[in-house]
Amino acid sequence: MKNTGMFGRLLPVVWTMALLWWCIPAPAETGEDAARGLVSRLLPKHAEAFLFEVLPQENGLDVFEVEGREGKMVLRGSTGVALASALNWYLKTCCGVNVSPWSASPDLPDPLPPPEEKIRVVTPFRYRYCFNYCVFSYSMAFWDWAQWEQVIDWMALQGVNLPLAVTGQEAVWQAVYRDLGLSDADLDAFFVGPAYLPFGWMGCMDDWGGPLTQDWIDRHAALQQKILKRERAFGMTPVLQGFTGHVPEALSKVRPEARYQQLPSWCGFPGTTFVDPQDPLFLEVGRRFIETQTRLFGTNHYYASDTFIEMSPPSDDPVFIKAMAEAVYGGMAAADPDAVWLMQGWLFVNNPEFWKEAQTEALLTALPNDNMLVLDLWCEHKPAWELTEAFYGKPWIWSIIHNFGNQVTLHGGLPQITGNLDKAMNSAERGDLQGIGLIMEGLDYNPVVFDLMGELFWHPECPDVNTWVTAYARRRYGQDNPDATEAWRLLLATAYQVPGRAVSDLCMRPGLDSAATEPGTKCDYDVAQLARACSRLLAAADALGACDAYRYDVVHVLRQVLSDLAVPFRAAIAAAYHADDRKRLTEAGQRFLDLLRDTDDLLATRGEFLLGRWVADARYWGRTEAEKAHYEWNARNQITLWGPADSPLNDYAAKQWAGLTTGFYLPRWQRFLQRLEASLQAGTPFDSERFEKDIRDWEATWTRGKESYPDKPSGDTISVARRLWEKYGTLVLPETL
Repeated sequence: MKNTGMFGRLLPVVWTMALLWWCIPAPAETGEDAARGLVSRLLPKHAEAFLFEVLPQENGLDVFEVEGREGKMVLRGSTGVALASALNWYLKTCCGVNVSPWSASPDLPDPLPPPEEKIRVVTPFRYRYCFNYCVFSYSMAFWDWAQWEQVIDWMALQGVNLPLAVTGQEAVWQAVYRDLGLSDADLDAFFVGPAYLPFGWMGCMDDWGGPLTQDWIDRHAALQQKILKRERAFGMTPVLQGFTGHVPEALSKVRPEARYQQLPSWCGFPGTTFVDPQDPLFLEVGRRFIETQTRLFGTNHYYASDTFIEMSPPSDDPVFIKAMAEAVYGGMAAADPDAVWLMQGWLFVNNPEFWKEAQTEALLTALPNDNMLVLDLWCEHKPAWELTEAFYGKPWIWSIIHNFGNQVTLHGGLPQITGNLDKAMNSAERGDLQGIGLIMEGLDYNPVVFDLMGELFWHPECPDVNTWVTAYARRRYGQDNPDATEAWRLLLATAYQVPGRAVSDLCMRPGLDSAATEPGTKCDYDVAQLARACSRLLAAADALGACDAYRYDVVHVLRQVLSDLAVPFRAAIAAAYHADDRKRLTEAGQRFLDLLRDTDDLLATRGEFLLGRWVADARYWGRTEAEKAHYEWNARNQITLWGPADSPLNDYAAKQWAGLTTGFYLPRWQRFLQRLEASLQAGTPFDSERFEKDIRDWEATWTRGKESYPDKPSGDTISVARRLWEKYGTLVLPETL
């Protein structure tokens, strides 16, 4: 039947309009939309209490305002990040609470108190940067979107506007190298495993922990698209990957006319293949990569590239160094004329023997200043800007690393952070300082450091840390408490007084000598004072025990006290052995093993300290049992051997986690003690070389194990903590407090 009348004549038009409507992309999420979404996730009961308005920037810098209006809190900001920061500032300064995407929503005052007068804050920093490459391994290797959504919310609350965003780049490399003629088998020998991806991205290694499945590559490309969409909605500028010169070895077979160089070994891993920067192939691959990446992920014109980050270049000739810098940027600019090269300044402090004045100047002056942005990573301990004439005029970002290997240690160096930042801000020699950054290797275990840095992102002047810590304790627990205040005063005077962290004897491969520590990470606080902090924190349990953040702190601080006790406990084992006293050796060994078991009991009460969570997150990404097992092996290997059985990086990413403590560290120490006792019984010297070989083989076997570990907490934190304090407190605090 034919359509008749006007309706019949208009029906094709209606259908056409409907189809066109469906084809129109949904409008992009605005900064206001992103901020509203954050509030609904973080404070669902109070989502309607906040109004959002947009402000213009002030002299090119982000700004936010807070004021009350007719029972509502009006948050204004120049970007979604500024709006989120306005919320964070309001909650801290007006409500007296800390907020976190990882914790339950805080109890807010009812009704919400308006500020006494309008708050207006302008950041002194154009750039507020976040993430070390390594954090994508040590914290985020197996994250899904839910975890990423939380960390993006956290970044927005702190004020981050320049995040490193390198998830999923294997999809780009796969497309580029397939187009150049490489097979999937060639790429299987190139891509590293999920737990080690950053070290492949930085050119440190090939193959280890791989291969990657197509499913992993595709799902992480999709994950990256979601990450970028949300970050851009907040007004962040994601920093994507650039070409470093590192290529698959197989490329030399399909492009044999090009010049290649074999780089030296990195930490025992075979050297990787590097295209000579003066060969046209370098520019070609760099251009192809940016073009392909832009098609897949879009661009905000900032690209990270760290050639020779922890490896010496094949030549120290300044001409070569200059050519390398020109080639790295040339590949970016060929595809994106607006490209800015973001480079880590780590190489200048990591390898000063190579990077002398001539080489440093050649690298940093090869490009116009507007084409490069430098990250000064370790400013809380060893700032590079003081060694490089402030990077010869390049704009740069003052940053802290913090938390090497994401080890579970209590440390921070808060006075060094504020003092060194203040020094840089007020120095006539600071050059073009344009930003501040958090370049952490892990983001899990010292929230006070990140909270302070979040304030410094916006604060024009560094606060007095003593005053600041007192206010922090009040906000963190939602109330004043004299015991908690005193505990934090003592924590600031001990663990948070020094920038480095001590490596725990609990987590290090056993030996008669003291556990090795990383250079520059010596722990020199008074352990008795730290124990007093723990005692005062526990004294607040009746008043603060319902607070989730308080319970976390109890576990973390007491864990550190127990970890510090491992030093004299281990020394007692060595002393008993050297004294040829089997009875003392048995007693000392049993005490050390009991300490490991008790530490495990404490850690089991909190989800943040569970091996089972790490393993479960890894297995989540597998479609088949074989894939799940492969990802689990990646997860287990990274936190133990960190490579093959003879890796010099063993225990670099060690964790004090329930399950790992009794499932790995305990049997490892048991085997060591059995060898010592057998040595005394036989009257023969302890064979440390044989033990180390045997224990490495056992460790490798453990990494391929299938035993399961709980991924949910068990036991009551306060009850377990009180029991352990009663048992160990007198060992660190003989006096009665």
